[in-house]
Amino acid sequence: AEAAELRARLRAVRHTVLVLSGKGGVGKSTFSALLAHGLAADESKQVALLDIDICGPSIPKMMGLEGEQVHQSGSGWSPVYVEENLGVMSVGFLLSSPDDAVIWRGPKKNGLIKQFLRDVDWGEVDYLIVDTPPGTSDEHLSIVQYLSATHIDGAVIVTTPQEVSLQDVRKEINFCRKVKLPIIGVVENMSGFVCPKCKNESQIFPPTTGGAEKMCQNMNVPLLGKVPLDPQIGKSCDRGQSFLAEAPESPATLSYRNIIQRIQEYCEQHHLQEEKIM
Repeated sequence: AEAAELRARLRAVRHTVLVLSGKGGVGKSTFSALLAHGLAADESKQVALLDIDICGPSIPKMMGLEGEQVHQSGSGWSPVYVEENLGVMSVGFLLSSPDDAVIWRGPKKNGLIKQFLRDVDWGEVDYLIVDTPPGTSDEHLSIVQYLSATHIDGAVIVTTPQEVSLQDVRKEINFCRKVKLPIIGVVENMSGFVCPKCKNESQIFPPTTGGAEKMCQNMNVPLLGKVPLDPQIGKSCDRGQSFLAEAPESPATLSYRNIIQRIQEYCEQHHLQEEKIM
């Protein structure tokens, strides 16, 4: 009955993409926010961004929605909209202050994730992007289990170049394989810094073991692209603005656009394959 309920609610969602990483602080939420902005740049597409990082919900801040509240309607919770075609849901909208700590055990977190999927009235959605916390535990198992009632196109895994990050990301890749979650590919974030004046590139986080590229070759997963460091990304996130719109000529923006295009192509192919099977 529960699976049927979730299926009915999410029937109108065409593509679902999870953003994962075994490591905290690698830029998952930033990537999720910019992926949502990039997809929503096409006004014919309806995009939804679901933040299931229960203890550290940063999506409301990044999307310029801090202080917004969730409204209940006859058809469920209404998402908070950035644009007409970009809706957002996060536990951050349910807290009385952005500084409130969410001190919950696993079952309560799982219950809220289920509620987000079952009770939010997303409507017709082309892309549902799910921003997850770091790790491979409760929230990840719950979202994969609940979404298995419908379908998941796959996961995008975010890392930074240094070995201490890659070590945890390898665990995330193995998690995906164990739970049969397709891997769309890996994004290497904070991949070098190009000086805006002299144009020289510096490695702020040296890839001592070959970075994401070598890891992807060893583990046989696609590398979607590398995003260089740009201080403007952090400033845009703090202001709740889209970096892609604020710095359209930045090397990081060009990299993001290529990665987003590859994700779209993957999702379309995945959809065609599913239709053939059905």
